[in-house]
Amino acid sequence: MLKLTHRASGRHFLQIPGPTNVPDRVMRAMDNATIDHRGPEFQVIGKKVLSDLKKVFQTEGPVVVYGASGTGAWEAALVNTLSAGDKVLMYETGHFATLWKKMSERLGLNPEFIAGDWRQGVEVSRVAARLEEDKQHEIKAVCIVHNETSTGVTADIAAIRRAIDSANHPALLMVDTISSLASIDYRHSEWGVDVTVAGSQKGLMLPPGLSFNALSDKAIEASKSSRLPKSYWAWNDILEANKNGFWPYTPSTTLLYGLSEACDMLLEEGLQNVFARHTRFARATRRTVEAWGLEVFCANADALSSSLTAVMMPEGHDADKFRKIVLDNFDMSLGVGLSKLAGKVFRIGHLGDFNELTLMGTLAGVEMGLSLAGVPHKPGGINAAMNHFVETSKF
Repeated sequence: MLKLTHRASGRHFLQIPGPTNVPDRVMRAMDNATIDHRGPEFQVIGKKVLSDLKKVFQTEGPVVVYGASGTGAWEAALVNTLSAGDKVLMYETGHFATLWKKMSERLGLNPEFIAGDWRQGVEVSRVAARLEEDKQHEIKAVCIVHNETSTGVTADIAAIRRAIDSANHPALLMVDTISSLASIDYRHSEWGVDVTVAGSQKGLMLPPGLSFNALSDKAIEASKSSRLPKSYWAWNDILEANKNGFWPYTPSTTLLYGLSEACDMLLEEGLQNVFARHTRFARATRRTVEAWGLEVFCANADALSSSLTAVMMPEGHDADKFRKIVLDNFDMSLGVGLSKLAGKVFRIGHLGDFNELTLMGTLAGVEMGLSLAGVPHKPGGINAAMNHFVETSKF
């Protein structure tokens, strides 16, 4: 028999680092009848979305859209450009960088993982040194997570591109932007990225279900000699069909409606304004964490994320028990600590369709939860966020 529980009033606060809250405009856009995905009405939508995505990725090159999670886009990036046994240079920045490395192993690639402590981010000098050593150019790709969702640590992609160029190395540069695209400034073309990986459920403000590969000419050329097996993920058929606004298979029509509206929202606000908004919220969050007397997990000031903040729990206190108290009492979901951070951190997502009052409600829920859970902290920390918002108000 189905167990009945009491109904919680108000809306659920989904403050994990993705999936994020889907705004009403996007929900309404998806509330449309399915149309012929090979007809002229869909063609208009297809061409618009593919054009808008170039603006979001800040590129003039093509963006491939899959019906898949971000994991699918990881695989597509690898199988379209590489062959069995190819060496891939990766950097250990957290849980998701580790998963991408495991995927490359399963695909028959040879990943070389530069060890990291998860708190500092990518040390570009170590990447540069390894590329300088590789005189035979055995490394075929450098794969970096731009914003590590498990830790709240970002990487300097432009500096990594400069390191590759300084070493005169031909390796492809592949970047995971799953939790940074449309939240943190990211420039696919200007930074010389060959394949950018992204997903729909974070800064793009959509439900899960779409993933993306933004491509350079060099990546497309590499795909012509790649020997890893691929069928659904193959770029060539999709790129050909996309020229006319279509896909070679049945696309995720309803999600594409939503994507079109989400792109409109981002471009109406202006990408630089979107990035500034996320940076402002991140600073307010970190000031509050500091005022509580707690510690942000990212230990490198130059690598602090604007999408999320991972907060360390004091010794002897369990982050998952704290998260349960917050959920049970305030109907708010906070991000879990992943793999070796399980029980040690909780993550506050402040990305997507988000404003000052949403963040204040989030931080108030966290502070009340700290009190209920008996976690040592200084009360009144949320005043730091309020003061920051007043000080930085544009009116």
